[in-house]
Amino acid sequence: MSRLIHSRSSLSRIYSLAASRNGRFLSTVSNNVDEPFKVEEAETVNVPPPTEKLLVLGGNGFVGSNICKEALDRGLSVASLSRSGRSSIQESWANSVIWHQGNLLSAGSWEEALSGVTAVISCVGGFGSNSYMYKINGTANINAIRAAAEQDIKKFVYISAADFGLANYLLKGYYEGKRAAETELLTRFPYGGVILRPGFIYGTRRVGSMKLPLGVIGSPLEMILKHAKSLSQVPLVGPLFIPPVNVTSVAKVAVRGATDPVFPPGIIDVYGIQRYSQQKSA
Repeated sequence: MSRLIHSRSSLSRIYSLAASRNGRFLSTVSNNVDEPFKVEEAETVNVPPPTEKLLVLGGNGFVGSNICKEALDRGLSVASLSRSGRSSIQESWANSVIWHQGNLLSAGSWEEALSGVTAVISCVGGFGSNSYMYKINGTANINAIRAAAEQDIKKFVYISAADFGLANYLLKGYYEGKRAAETELLTRFPYGGVILRPGFIYGTRRVGSMKLPLGVIGSPLEMILKHAKSLSQVPLVGPLFIPPVNVTSVAKVAVRGATDPVFPPGIIDVYGIQRYSQQKSA
């Protein structure tokens, strides 16, 4: 019995010694804390998130306005540059956009809009004569791409267009301009240039005071044709099977391409737009 008591006494001393080395003084009899634990709270430092400013070229148009709204919803600072300046959209989010007026074809009328910008998304494009279409879709965007590169802006997203076979020939200036702008972008922004090539973009378009719900046609077609990718590869008629895409999807992927540091550069076709729009941003 005396040996057992002695062993217990030895163990008690060992536990007390180990506890004291850890800075804690515990009673081996009642397990009461002789000295309370002292926990010092770390000082909380509020570090503001990095400010990202997005410039949307053509931000008052159908696609551009949706991109502005998407970017604002993600907490970005948003500016828009267009020939008409402020949008006529009477919605609360439009009041949060910094509206600039300028013409990309006129040097000196718009470059100040790039001040403080971290990324650019261009929705600039248009139709008309071949020479006009080349200038609007090609030259105007090339001017913007070069100016952004000179300002050392890291990301540039360009809303281009899918190939539609015969339409490429009928709208020669349109597609030649688009492809020239794409070439310039991939040259100037090899690591931060993103090109989206949607086909028909549907959503609610504003024409004056009217709203055209193009989703009534576009949404069912997208559901049908997005599972028929192989048909789009058929010669001559294949491009007719390229599925439409929702303007919301285009806006989500455009903003993600402009802000997500791991978003891959290069050309994203309509199927890629559909895929990326379903993924969560980093």
